[in-house]
Amino acid sequence: MTQLAHRLIQSSLLEAQNLLTQFIQNSQTVETMVEVAQRIQSLFEKRGRVFVCGNGGSMCDAMHFAEEWTGRFRQDRDPMPVIALGDPSHLTCVANDFGFEEVFSRPVLALGHPGDLLIAISTSGNSENVLRAASAAKKRQMAVFGMLGKDGGKLKDQCDCYLLAPGATSDRIQEIHMMVFHILIEAVENQMFPTETDMASSG
Repeated sequence: MTQLAHRLIQSSLLEAQNLLTQFIQNSQTVETMVEVAQRIQSLFEKRGRVFVCGNGGSMCDAMHFAEEWTGRFRQDRDPMPVIALGDPSHLTCVANDFGFEEVFSRPVLALGHPGDLLIAISTSGNSENVLRAASAAKKRQMAVFGMLGKDGGKLKDQCDCYLLAPGATSDRIQEIHMMVFHILIEAVENQMFPTETDMASSG
């Protein structure tokens, strides 16, 4: 068992490393992340909002991303308006009354304003409730950024911009998604709330 576990863990670490290398070497990765970071910063400066949604582990990623904006990431600073669409009373109400397909679209329609941003997370790109959320965002004249995997699925075509994390399984894709979220927070926080160290390094 020990030798088997050793081989499995070593193989998984190498797989994750190789997938991350593929992601970094994609010429669109950094450009898209810069574009999204600039969009988020501009939104915050105008007091616009960012909404985030996904299912299962992707919902956990959405909530993780949101709490580091409304709470704290690396430093004390003003809270920023990022909302994860994960209220359990809302989810069960809408799923019961309208169907699970509408659990994200309805809060987007209720709360979204023109110019806001929806971050739609789906490792397959084919989650119906996330697809409907993207459609609802377009009705509210919001932008849509897709955090996707594999070939991007149907959601890719509904996004203003997107990132495709390589990987055959959801876990490997989600690992890259969370890394992207952390780096986006770091980039925007660095620009909006620079520390003395940040200013010294940029000078």
